[in-house]
Amino acid sequence: MNKIKSQFSIKDLENLSGIKSHTIRIWEKRYQLFKPSRTETNIRYYSLDEFQKLLNVSFLNNYGYKISRIAKLSDLELNNLVKEVYSDKTNSVFAINILKIAMLNFDAVLFNETHNELTKTKSFSSIFIEIYIPFLSEIGMLWQTNSIKPIHEHFISNLIYQKLVENICSIQIKNKLIDSEKTFVLFLPENEAHEISLMFINYLLINKGYKTIYFGSSIPFIDLLEINKFYDNVEYVSHFTVMPTADEIDDYILNFYNKILKENSSKLHISGRQSSSLKLNVPSVFQYNSAEKLIDAL
Repeated sequence: MNKIKSQFSIKDLENLSGIKSHTIRIWEKRYQLFKPSRTETNIRYYSLDEFQKLLNVSFLNNYGYKISRIAKLSDLELNNLVKEVYSDKTNSVFAINILKIAMLNFDAVLFNETHNELTKTKSFSSIFIEIYIPFLSEIGMLWQTNSIKPIHEHFISNLIYQKLVENICSIQIKNKLIDSEKTFVLFLPENEAHEISLMFINYLLINKGYKTIYFGSSIPFIDLLEINKFYDNVEYVSHFTVMPTADEIDDYILNFYNKILKENSSKLHISGRQSSSLKLNVPSVFQYNSAEKLIDAL
């Protein structure tokens, strides 16, 4: 298989696993757990197999197994012990490690196998909140430190996106509306393309029995004005990851209020990193620290 990322520096391993470089070196020298190779210019690097082994070693160490004992295991024994320790209590950590391997290998089969295994003990909502949200948050930082490439994030994000679409389609067929008076309009502002959190909010709202109108990413403000022609009681929902910027958000929200909310009983609910930059206290606009808290409040 042609892998774009198959060699890792010790700093990559630290970023990907959370294990400090100093600790990795100690495990390597004292217990011979890893055998790095060297480039033609004598720079040390680690293979994908060694990265996977580090994740397994770290997993067992976090659950009480001493490094001295782990070091005596063969690779097969190590893998089997990880499977034995794996349980409902620990599967979030284990699953995130497996997802990292699937991401680095561009392995959609491994991703789907992991997801299907999780569905045996967890609801889709639990999988998303306990595993996908922390995983996406972590890999967002990984490509910023150059431990992975943006294409890795795009690859794994698209697979999670597909699971959202599958589950939304499934519940749209089954669920009945419990509140026909309330309409949720979900959108992202112009130049905002980080759609997964908004899609998950859409999933949760539909699952609760609400009517939703989902517009998706990068919606021009002028397009939202059209909604007022059809509804006068709308719960607008958005998730600001990168847009509007901290310098723009007050003007954006004030404009939203004056042109869309002021003359009716509609509201705007926002979450996401950029939403915390809002300084104004605007009527009918509610800011939440996370998508989960936004959902809990609706």
